[in-house]
Amino acid sequence: MSVERRKYINKVMGVCGIMVLESLVDPTKAEHHPRKMVWYGFLYTTVAIFVGWWVFYTYASMIFVFLAAIAAVPLMYNTIKYEEKKDLQLQPEKILIKEHGKALSFFMYLFIGMTLAGVVWYVVLPSEMTGALFESQMSTINAINGGVTGLAFGEQMSAFTRIFLNNVKVMIFCALFSLLYGAGAIFILSWNASVISAAIGNSIRGNLASYAHLAGFERLAQYLNVISVGLLKYVIHGVPEILAYFTAGLAGGIISIAIIRHDFGTKKFEHIVLDSADLFLLSVGLLAVAAVLEVWVTPLIF
Repeated sequence: MSVERRKYINKVMGVCGIMVLESLVDPTKAEHHPRKMVWYGFLYTTVAIFVGWWVFYTYASMIFVFLAAIAAVPLMYNTIKYEEKKDLQLQPEKILIKEHGKALSFFMYLFIGMTLAGVVWYVVLPSEMTGALFESQMSTINAINGGVTGLAFGEQMSAFTRIFLNNVKVMIFCALFSLLYGAGAIFILSWNASVISAAIGNSIRGNLASYAHLAGFERLAQYLNVISVGLLKYVIHGVPEILAYFTAGLAGGIISIAIIRHDFGTKKFEHIVLDSADLFLLSVGLLAVAAVLEVWVTPLIF
């Protein structure tokens, strides 16, 4: 085969290898229009759910998580590189945290879109289909579903410690996955989105059944109330918790990119490590807030 022919084939394969979903948005657009990431997250997960169902029925509950994550990997990786460049400018820490906040903002909207897609399809699709799509997620929920309502103060402190330490463990995994695999944290976050969406969807679907006998405006009002309660029950403590995971993932990813660029041993690398340490501390603080909300605030409301 001639060299020209080989180059042509490689070029065609390269063009064909570019996924449509991963090419829809870049970090600059995402930071300027973070709310649009809700729709991208919804699209990524919706496509992943139906492809997982049609092609990998038996393992759909895990496959669709990976497919959704794969679609988001290029965006997360490019964002980490973009944020690492900001660190190399040696700006003051307060300014850097504010700049990183732009990336964290659209990551949160992306996560919200993924979760909403899971909730919508869990509620809308037939029970047989949702049973296959969310089988692993429901097993996880059943394994950790203990509840913190009606506990004494000592038991609440024990629950707080257990929840906080478990969340710290997940945070460390997010940082390590980003450090070792670049944008690897997105897989853990996609899994969390699927678990939360299954929990919310199951709660909504179970409560909707009790109002099926109603009709007209009364039925609509009760349905909207159930959906709102189902979402808020997990959003109150879920937002700071997921934000902490994204923050830790971003910190680990920034260090990973700095190592790849061979910046270690320089003043720039020291600045990057200091900035990443600030992000880790912020993550721990957010997890403490999330645990307080989950143990003492959410049970009072719901």
